[in-house]
Amino acid sequence: MAKQKIKQSKDQPVNKKIEELEPDKEQSTGQFLTTNQGVKVNDDQNSLKGGERGATLLEDFILREKITHFDHERIPERIVHARGSGAHGVFKLYEPLNKYTKAHFLNDMTAETPVFVRFSTVAGSRGSTDLARDVRGFAVKFYTQEGIFDLVGNNMPVFFIQDAIKFPDLVHAVKPEPDNEIPQAASAHDTFWDFISLMPESAHMIMWLMSDRAIPRSYRMMEGFGVHTFRFINEKGEASFVKFHWKPLLGVHSVAWDEAQNISGKDPDFHRRDLWEAIESGAFPEWELGVQIVPEADEFKFDFDLLDATKIIPEELVPVKRIGKMTLNRNPDNFFAETEQAAFHVGHIVPGIDFTNDPLLQGRLFSYTDTQLIRLGGPNFHEIPINRSIVPIHNNQRDGYMRQQINKGKSSYNPNSLGNGDPIQAKASEGGFASYQERIDAKKVRARSKSFFDHFSQARLFFNSQSDPEKNHLIDAFSFELGKVKTVAVRQRMIGILSLIDKGLASEVAYALGLKVPQKPEQPINHSIPADGNAADYQPTQVESSLARSEALSMKNTVKDRIISRKIAFLVADGVNAQSVNNMKTALVSEGAVVHIIAPRLNAVVSMDGEEVPVDESFLTAASVLYDAVYVPGGTNSVATLEAEANAVHFLNEAFKHCKAIAADEQAIQVLEATYFANKLPADFSEETILAEGVAVSSDQKKLARLFIKAIALHRFWEREKPRQVPA
Repeated sequence: MAKQKIKQSKDQPVNKKIEELEPDKEQSTGQFLTTNQGVKVNDDQNSLKGGERGATLLEDFILREKITHFDHERIPERIVHARGSGAHGVFKLYEPLNKYTKAHFLNDMTAETPVFVRFSTVAGSRGSTDLARDVRGFAVKFYTQEGIFDLVGNNMPVFFIQDAIKFPDLVHAVKPEPDNEIPQAASAHDTFWDFISLMPESAHMIMWLMSDRAIPRSYRMMEGFGVHTFRFINEKGEASFVKFHWKPLLGVHSVAWDEAQNISGKDPDFHRRDLWEAIESGAFPEWELGVQIVPEADEFKFDFDLLDATKIIPEELVPVKRIGKMTLNRNPDNFFAETEQAAFHVGHIVPGIDFTNDPLLQGRLFSYTDTQLIRLGGPNFHEIPINRSIVPIHNNQRDGYMRQQINKGKSSYNPNSLGNGDPIQAKASEGGFASYQERIDAKKVRARSKSFFDHFSQARLFFNSQSDPEKNHLIDAFSFELGKVKTVAVRQRMIGILSLIDKGLASEVAYALGLKVPQKPEQPINHSIPADGNAADYQPTQVESSLARSEALSMKNTVKDRIISRKIAFLVADGVNAQSVNNMKTALVSEGAVVHIIAPRLNAVVSMDGEEVPVDESFLTAASVLYDAVYVPGGTNSVATLEAEANAVHFLNEAFKHCKAIAADEQAIQVLEATYFANKLPADFSEETILAEGVAVSSDQKKLARLFIKAIALHRFWEREKPRQVPA
């Protein structure tokens, strides 16, 4: 077929300026923002509160309308956290906390509290990949003897925004763009970075999102955080501030970004499958519950505001006290009935736990119930088995869609005499929930406390606390994400924001984008300003953190002492040395690892002694990105086959590129010599060299197993990433 010539319009010259190649910007119409009832909105940046640091008021019709509409925008999946994976388990307390809280499950040392946990990505749909660069939801439902307590958190301790009225804007920005529904499960596009570059309060959270925390190796290997500051209340009515943490006993580990993209193609269910298989095999995931407790008298002692959800309490200032352990030991019987219908709510609390005036938390208290009403069909979602309290329910709420409880008697009101006054109110001494009596003496205002205006000190603390490889990953992530942004002005604005966090970071990203770091960021920096607000009053304040760095913020300092449930690939072919296979497999399995035999074809290979060695995967279905480490056993014919097998050599090159542990029987050295990375390794190997480079070769199988296990426990050898970079 003849090629068609592309006609060049006379009205469209070939050589255009860069600015003219940018997507067309919509011209401002000058129209005022209104409610759905046509009322002009004066402040779309702050919810109505009782004082600048006070509670959000229910009368805020603008907030309620905006969030109600947002909650009902998607049918039928969750608007956010649509793609999830869940498991059942138990929580066991280490020591009673009666000094701080009267919550029964945090004081009863004999109790084993049932839990259901749902992990999730945030931005993508139910059909998206597990390996998107994204925040991960970490929601725990405690079935306590005083009712349901939902600890609804994420794997990052801070959030993008400070006030819940901005939540619909944030999610609209990060979701696929509405004109073409592209891209799916990705923040690397114009609308997201346009929003972020205009909202400097997002600076801290965006550092976490661009870090390795956004691409965890496993749900089982990530931390969880309650994000908000809550209150503990003891029997005397005394209050303390508290932040909740989940610390995984397997440590906090990630995958490489290139690896994550490959996994999305090879197995988009990678995290879901990993959790399911670990529990089915008896390698039950475990986390310790930790708390940071701040006496009420110390509320204002820090250089940040405890009510600001974009801030952490550094562990050097308030150590995390580990108070109990959660073990996930049972997979759901039915994904839809349990994982999909699970309804978590930040407002599901029990006596002894209460809220603070965090304006992000306050808005969420309204949003969750409203969302469940449409997603699960009505007000009786609490009667679905996965959401049902283990204690009996007695109240005067009746009827509605899908009602299951059958109430007897005439009265469904209070007070009543026909029903003998039942159900009666419980006194606080009888376990009745009583809200903390916080003194309020303030004007009703739409405003934000000046103590919320430090946006960069903790973002800077986070960056300074990272190891060199982690900093390199951050630079690469920003460069990738902003490289996908088509609007040059947005990229340039973000470079200005980054320059307020770290000049070196901004310079590296600017270089990758072909831009320059501006001498002064675009003004005003903060575009989240009420209509009647003075822009100068809403600009970020320059505050330096009292800490230079925080060791707890770097994944380099995580637990690296075990290989439980790590997946190890053995590359074999006909003529393999069965003893070399079995000795290493026995050593690894005894430490809790999982071994998969991978060969050129499925079913089995025949060893040099005529023994059949079962094969788990072929090179056609397996990939190095699905494994934590690789081993090449001996056997002359097997080694010769693998050396000539391009898929085997690629498997090793890719594993090395992603900084994984590699081991080989000395008989298999020629397979390693066929790789690209062979010439990049030191000529002489000592034990120290092996544990620095992560590549072990030996004829002593016991020694080799010991070194390999140590190397796998270290998880990755990120330091070799830049100097040892290989094509794969």
